[in-house]
Amino acid sequence: MPLRPGRCYRHFSGPAYTRKEYIPGIPQPKITKFTSGNPNGDYDYEVRLITTEIGQIRHNALEAVRTLTLKTLSKKTGSETSFFMWILKYPHHVLRENKMMAFAGADRLQDGMRLSFGTPIGTAARIEKLGETLIVIKVKKEHLEFAKEALKIASKKLPLRTRIEIIPLRLVRQEVQS
Repeated sequence: MPLRPGRCYRHFSGPAYTRKEYIPGIPQPKITKFTSGNPNGDYDYEVRLITTEIGQIRHNALEAVRTLTLKTLSKKTGSETSFFMWILKYPHHVLRENKMMAFAGADRLQDGMRLSFGTPIGTAARIEKLGETLIVIKVKKEHLEFAKEALKIASKKLPLRTRIEIIPLRLVRQEVQS
């Protein structure tokens, strides 16, 4: 089995650390835009990236997935108005690290594990249930393969295993209208 990226912060134990009003010095999440494309388009399919593992996804991994998916779809479809992409998870959980110095004489400058609460280093989105949706892309029929390819490439940037699910929107509309 190949190694997955993000091994240090992939798994979690304990409750989420999210009370930002009590935490000084939290870095801002790298991901700031959660929707791209044309939300009002007439689309045929909805392609979803769904997690098959429980864990955490760091904010920089979410941003890497967003930029890679957007770039791939824009290049393949020709414009940013022929699809709609939505990142559903927000990085609420604050990650902490107890920084240790690793040079000669460092033992006189630090306390080791005594009072090792840690300082904030970033944020992460928690996936607490199997089958949670990370990304939704709505496309027309001619761009369905491009959306699947973009999500397949982007899933390699995530620390958790994922699967791609395709939901036809046209059949649902025809049944509702009948």
